[in-house]
Amino acid sequence: MNNSVSDRSFYIESEEEDDEEKEFSKSIEDGGESDSSAESFTENRQPNNPSSHNNQWPQSYRQSIDLYGSVPSPSIGFLGTPSLSRLGSSFLSSSLTRRHTPETLPFLSKPLPRVADEQQQQQQRRSSHSLLPPLPRRSSVRKDEKASRVTHDHHPMSRHSSFAQAVINGINVLCGVGILSTPYAVKEGGWLGLFILLIFAVLSFYTGLLLRYCLDSQPGLETYPDIGQAAFGTGGRIAISIILYVELYACCIEYIILESDNLSSLFPNAQLSLGGFVLDAHLLFAIVTTLAVLPTVWLRDLSVLSYISAGGVIASILVVLCLFWVGLVDGVGFENKGTPLNLATLPVAMGLYGYCYSGHAVFPNIYTSLENRSQYPAILLTCFCICTFMYGGVAVMGYTMFGEVTQSQFTLNMPHDLVATKIALWTTVVNPFTKYALTISPVAMSLEELVPSNKSHIYAILIRTALVVSTLVVGLCIPFFGLVMSLIGSLFTMLVTLILPCACYLSILRGRITRFQGTLCIIIIMVGVVSSAFGTFSAISKIVESLRSPT
Repeated sequence: MNNSVSDRSFYIESEEEDDEEKEFSKSIEDGGESDSSAESFTENRQPNNPSSHNNQWPQSYRQSIDLYGSVPSPSIGFLGTPSLSRLGSSFLSSSLTRRHTPETLPFLSKPLPRVADEQQQQQQRRSSHSLLPPLPRRSSVRKDEKASRVTHDHHPMSRHSSFAQAVINGINVLCGVGILSTPYAVKEGGWLGLFILLIFAVLSFYTGLLLRYCLDSQPGLETYPDIGQAAFGTGGRIAISIILYVELYACCIEYIILESDNLSSLFPNAQLSLGGFVLDAHLLFAIVTTLAVLPTVWLRDLSVLSYISAGGVIASILVVLCLFWVGLVDGVGFENKGTPLNLATLPVAMGLYGYCYSGHAVFPNIYTSLENRSQYPAILLTCFCICTFMYGGVAVMGYTMFGEVTQSQFTLNMPHDLVATKIALWTTVVNPFTKYALTISPVAMSLEELVPSNKSHIYAILIRTALVVSTLVVGLCIPFFGLVMSLIGSLFTMLVTLILPCACYLSILRGRITRFQGTLCIIIIMVGVVSSAFGTFSAISKIVESLRSPT
């Protein structure tokens, strides 16, 4: 890799980049006339195409969520496609040293005409660099409109995803840090609470299918915010976008707490004295984590982190194997019988189980990226079956191993002198470092759309720095991993996973669904509302109680 990578990966301008942007814009304009006839044909053939979906805030959602939720694999044949391989190699060889990165979107104003012949011709005359969009602040409105025709169909998540790649993308999104708290959820809700995990799995799978029907209801719908706009207008799009972004922001807070807990478990005696102020292990490692992830958040091109974060699936499997090894081989055993049902804290368990299925923000992107969209139900079923099996297995193993002393992350219960424990702890520590920037990036990009374009670099650095620091502050104020996760699961995941898909489905397809489908959607909405209300109240009450209790 070139020596200039570290210098140009940040928000820094150069004359070479300006020349490349001009050449790129010129090449776009040269091919503009050939695009216009096909575009007018498509618009005339599909008069109901909601082109306004592409010029409404947030315009960066599709591309940022693709980068967040995809597992790029340019060198593994069964996970990728030739086009993805070319794009991936372009990322690694050159885009780290350029400003034309997949994270930068122009102001899209028209959807790409889906004409197969035109797409083939365009791909033949573009180099791999031209797949990446120019800077919006250097392009006129007319150029941006033409640039949208180039970039709209080329995202980090391939538009020709195979079955295997889509399954791994789905598992990578679903099976995250929530798996660490499933034993704690059994402790809070009892053994019978595991039925809630199964119920949420079935309902979440069904609502994931509903998103597909919403996307297919009219042309131009590609993302969750698009569905919200089709169902409830611009207000629906903005409301759903805010909910999704706040959920991602809250996940970043969880990463800070997670890092602080696990690193302080590895180094319990660590401390730092600054004058008369002493930083204990938890506070010290929370600050260190923030300082470590901050430079990654400043990066314009997160494609390398996207490759590394693909190890999230492997990391989850490795941590589960370590837990099994400690219980079976290292002699901790599975002797605890546990409690059948704990009604007092069952709502907390409901929020934890709900958090486990918070992948609906990415499902529309996975669906629209499939080469064979008829495989989507099978892909979704495979993802949910694998993840539910892992969640249930870890919940049973962890709770039978540690019983009523089970902590919010089972890694904190594992004996620290064992090799398997150290592997599990370090795996848990390393994984969020790669995912933090990918998770906070969609939030930052959405805010950057709202600032003046002539000062985009200054505002971008300030926005991203402020977001990272704020997650540190919130994480230090509410350092309760399990309770914060329960609050996220109850307040946001219930909305995104259960309530909103059904509400959008009823709104978009009203008059075209059966009475049974309508009744089922209403029942799911009621389940989501009740679970959200009880879970949110219980989580907030527990957080307040924990804050008031002496440390």
